[in-house]
Amino acid sequence: MRIQQVDLADRRQVRRFVEFPFWLYRDSPLWVPPLLPQAEAKLDPSRHPFYEHSQAAFFVALDGTAEDEVAGRIAVLDDRRHNAHHGAHTAFFYLFDTVDEQAVTDALFGAAADWARARGLDRIWGPKGFSALDGQGILIEGFEHRPAMGIPYNYPYYSALLEEAGFEKALDLNSFYMARGQFTFPERYLELTEKVKKRRGLRSVSFQTKDELRALIPRVREIYNNSFVEVQGFVPHTQAEFEALGEQILSAADPSLISFLMKGDDIAGFVIGYPDLSAAIQHCRGRIWPTGWFHLRREFKRTRWINFNGAAILPEQRGLGGNALLYVELYNILDSHPQYDYADLVQVQETNARMMNEVRAMGVMPYKTHRVYQRLLA
Repeated sequence: MRIQQVDLADRRQVRRFVEFPFWLYRDSPLWVPPLLPQAEAKLDPSRHPFYEHSQAAFFVALDGTAEDEVAGRIAVLDDRRHNAHHGAHTAFFYLFDTVDEQAVTDALFGAAADWARARGLDRIWGPKGFSALDGQGILIEGFEHRPAMGIPYNYPYYSALLEEAGFEKALDLNSFYMARGQFTFPERYLELTEKVKKRRGLRSVSFQTKDELRALIPRVREIYNNSFVEVQGFVPHTQAEFEALGEQILSAADPSLISFLMKGDDIAGFVIGYPDLSAAIQHCRGRIWPTGWFHLRREFKRTRWINFNGAAILPEQRGLGGNALLYVELYNILDSHPQYDYADLVQVQETNARMMNEVRAMGVMPYKTHRVYQRLLA
């Protein structure tokens, strides 16, 4: 076995890195492939805004046979904006996939650690990707469920490999299952919502077209950067990063599943939902052309699932019932769209104790857990 750093100018090496999990999960009915254009963009410094301020390297473990088949892969990120914002020296690993062999895992992380140490980094953390839509963590509970779009799925042996390699838990993220008519919504939330809206001059706004949403992207960036300051590992997005994030959301969006809380002409909060197209992505194997677009459009109309992957309210609107507005928006979106029977509230950090407790109070329970790991770089 040998470790090779991917030459990002070599299309064959890039393709081999991107396509390895398609082979690894070929027998899994639950793994959802990435959309290939988005996956390839992560390895193209000319196409992804992350590279405007930071660096990344990609490694594969080759099995040493005449064919040099891939046995594992990993990405390692030097996110300079994160480290400057937090006064840290942390490397992030991402796109980690491997066969069930400790030697492969150790070799991949050895290469990632060497690359990170050469840049003065003293800790490695992950999986954590390039943007807020790159789901975090290793799946440790909920292997019987298909993941929401963009959220990692992996074999159960991953956590054991990482722990044997010296990693320990840094953070858990829980995803919650919501079903029409199967969770209670306390009357006090409904009553509180109307009182809060009247007292604070807030109103809910939904949308009909993507152009309406696109026009608000610059304003959403400001509230996003102000609302998530307490989220562990949060870094404010640059304009280019948020525009790319917005276009990624819009590519799969149903505008009617996105709701904004407005105070006058100012945005006070938002809930972002979009149709879960995982079944179509599985069917087309992540390839949009020549026929993948057809499967995606068809699934857009027939999926029964919503993914909620973004809910925020400005700090000054929290407390005294402010958070209840977000939960009412979640409930109303699901309740007012008969196409959808289920929703996945994606990756709530366990450190967000208030939200965890309030969501459970509605009868909504976690059903998938992802774990972020960390290790010091000696």
